[in-house]
Amino acid sequence: MIREDVVVGRGTLIFHPDLVNLYGCVLGEECRVGAFVEIRSGVVIGDRVKIQAFAFIPEGVTIEDGVFIGPHACFTNDRYPRAVNADGGVRRPDDWETERTLVRRGASIGANATILSGLVIGAGALVAAGAVVTRDVPDGVLVAGNPARVIRRLEAEKPR
Repeated sequence: MIREDVVVGRGTLIFHPDLVNLYGCVLGEECRVGAFVEIRSGVVIGDRVKIQAFAFIPEGVTIEDGVFIGPHACFTNDRYPRAVNADGGVRRPDDWETERTLVRRGASIGANATILSGLVIGAGALVAAGAVVTRDVPDGVLVAGNPARVIRRLEAEKPR
């Protein structure tokens, strides 16, 4: 379902509009969105971003231009999630504070990576498949593992 409050930039393709949940978000120009993706209210996606199938992007996430989000990538926005309050009552939206996450220009998030809330993924960084990112990722590095650690610096891409 793509709600009416979604802003979709020129040239953006949502391959299976009936198989996504998009609401209250902004998608830039020339993006590609796969099936079974959920993008929630307030998320801002830059231009030329590719989001693969089954990715989950909740409130509080901003993704800059040219980012790749692999299949099943999962972002979080609450450091201490709970279903109920201390008194046992069901938590309402105003019972927690959304933490902001920023994915900088040209970064890539691998398949099944989990990005905890309140972090910055640096420009041109690469998060390996299956990594669990628990702290900020510097620009231009490869991180892998659980918790994700810097493996090496990446060389600048050569023109093709």
